[in-house]
Amino acid sequence: MDSTTTSASVETVPDSASAGPSRLTLPVVLTGVALVAMSISGTAIALPNIGRDLDTSGSALNWVVAGYNLAFAAMTLVVGAAADRAGRRRVFIFSAVVFAAGFAGTAAASSIVLVDIARIVSGIGGAGVMAAGGALLASSYDGAARNRAFAFMGTMAGVGIAVGPTLVGGLIAGTGWRGSFVVFAVLGALIALGAGRLAESRADESRTDWLGSTLFVLALSAVMFALLEAPELGWGHPVTVAALAVGGIGFLTFALAQRRSANPILAPELISERRFMGWCLATLTTSIGFLGALVFLPTYLQAVAGHSPATAGLVMLLLTAPVLVTPVVAVTLVNRGLSARLLILAALAFVVVGNFGLLLLGPTNTTSAIAVPLLLIGTGMGTSFGITDGQAMALVPASLVGTAAGFINTLRGAAEALVIAVFSAALLGFLSGRLGDSHYASEVAAGRLSAPTQPSYSGEVAAFTSSWHYTQVGVGGLCLLLSALIALLLLAPQRKKVAHERSSRAQ
Repeated sequence: MDSTTTSASVETVPDSASAGPSRLTLPVVLTGVALVAMSISGTAIALPNIGRDLDTSGSALNWVVAGYNLAFAAMTLVVGAAADRAGRRRVFIFSAVVFAAGFAGTAAASSIVLVDIARIVSGIGGAGVMAAGGALLASSYDGAARNRAFAFMGTMAGVGIAVGPTLVGGLIAGTGWRGSFVVFAVLGALIALGAGRLAESRADESRTDWLGSTLFVLALSAVMFALLEAPELGWGHPVTVAALAVGGIGFLTFALAQRRSANPILAPELISERRFMGWCLATLTTSIGFLGALVFLPTYLQAVAGHSPATAGLVMLLLTAPVLVTPVVAVTLVNRGLSARLLILAALAFVVVGNFGLLLLGPTNTTSAIAVPLLLIGTGMGTSFGITDGQAMALVPASLVGTAAGFINTLRGAAEALVIAVFSAALLGFLSGRLGDSHYASEVAAGRLSAPTQPSYSGEVAAFTSSWHYTQVGVGGLCLLLSALIALLLLAPQRKKVAHERSSRAQ
């Protein structure tokens, strides 16, 4: 298939007669971003309660978080490309409705299977809110205004990440875990209503690459399924092997199909730009370093340190509070002349050091031991939120802002989904080795330990702690390797431009 595009397809065409963005564009999009971020960070607080209420553990319980992130990662690239073609406002509104419906379904679910399905629905909606929201900002603002808009977007994502665990912990204490999901459903519906007043824009005369979209979703879903189910089924189980094979073949076929597609969802000109890919990998790396602690630490705090959901949410502020302020600080420093590339490398160093610092985690003096590592990781993540999207989008032509926003969020979402799967698999693997039984290990990983007065309790705590340490070494090592690659991409001489014209220039 011919890979060229017509000139008409590279223009962003507004449907509104207004020359500028709607006054509601920024507040509506930023509210949606904050809500999605809160849903990502806060759900982990509810896992022990969901597990006890529905009598579940292991992979079924992990799918409550992993299913959301899988759907988010798999659909963000697809929805971002679709938003360019179908209309960014239209996709944003539809996504907010889907997001709200998924949370309502979760609150009403009577079994863990129904909870997992509803969470996948919510993840699809969240993907559209983030991707179409980023595209709305990129198509509505230029130059310094665009940098500020994306900095605000990073700040609101930071606000959501920061308050998510604390908010959900408080909601669980007051209304139960089901009530907390009802609140998110109502807020999602309100965002959909507010978005009806926004101006529409799209890339004219473009078509969706349905083959590429289907292949991408299938491949990523198969790999995620294998990673999450392997600890219980076994890595040599036919289902695990088949899922990995389907994923590998799917990704290979997807890559080949994208090279021949006239309307690829993964534009080749984005991939060929070193600095764009460097910024994308930077946001991927900080997400890897951040999410392991965000998802799995609350269970440890409640099961081993004895914290209530509300108290665990407060402790998590050490990780999430820096994300409240560092995005704006980072973009301010860049606008005043500090090199964005050097700043992101410093952020990556914080994430690496912080993850290795989490090896101090233990059952006693838990909060004081991990306070500094959590603050370092949160600072690195917040810095990334503030500058990576804006710097990457400055390298993208107007016709690809939705595709590029989707690509960036797909990398971030894929990293989050894979971290959940790999961290869970590693933790369960090490626990199974220490405890000698995979089902027993699943119970411990879900926070369902023996009573402190029972002889088995101390062994469970020791196994849980050492398994966390081994897993954390892998996360820190991966972040270190990726940081070295990012330094090579961002500091290397630039070979080509993605487009002949740019609305702003990356630092």
